[in-house]
Amino acid sequence: MMEDETFTDISGKAISLSCQDHSSLCKEFVVSVPKVSIGKVMVYTCCVWLLAYAVFFFTENTAVLSSAIFITLVGMMLHIHFVKVDHETLLFIGSLGIQLSSSYASGRETTTFIEMGKIKDIVINEAIYMHQIIYYLCVLLKDPSEPNAVACVVPLFQSSKPRLNCLVKVYKSCQEILSKC
Repeated sequence: MMEDETFTDISGKAISLSCQDHSSLCKEFVVSVPKVSIGKVMVYTCCVWLLAYAVFFFTENTAVLSSAIFITLVGMMLHIHFVKVDHETLLFIGSLGIQLSSSYASGRETTTFIEMGKIKDIVINEAIYMHQIIYYLCVLLKDPSEPNAVACVVPLFQSSKPRLNCLVKVYKSCQEILSKC
């Protein structure tokens, strides 16, 4: 069963949550953000290049134009490859663990796996971000030396930053799987 819902991130931008039940102990959650806007990219590029042309007009130095073009192109490539995340995936398999994946606009993907034996709990935590309080979903990892302590906190959906109503939906499903294990 697959269901899609629309939510917003902490900035008020639309994001979508796709939930897929593979079995009672295996669920997949995909948070997708809108693709890169070509219009926005063109506006930023034109502004930088017009500013460079204005500087060139007064200085008559062609290095200014060349530098502006080079910096803009390199900056866009770096942004698309390292910053702009298209979707983040949480695959929770009750008997194995949690797989976290991020897919970038350039096609690059990063994947992390957390074994079930290392997971203490999944919680919704709050933090101060800029000058507001935000909520984020995180995995608490067990401390091997002390069973009741938390060794590490692994935040989920770091790039998409969904709001609390979206996080609660994922949290309840994850707790349902944890209670069965």
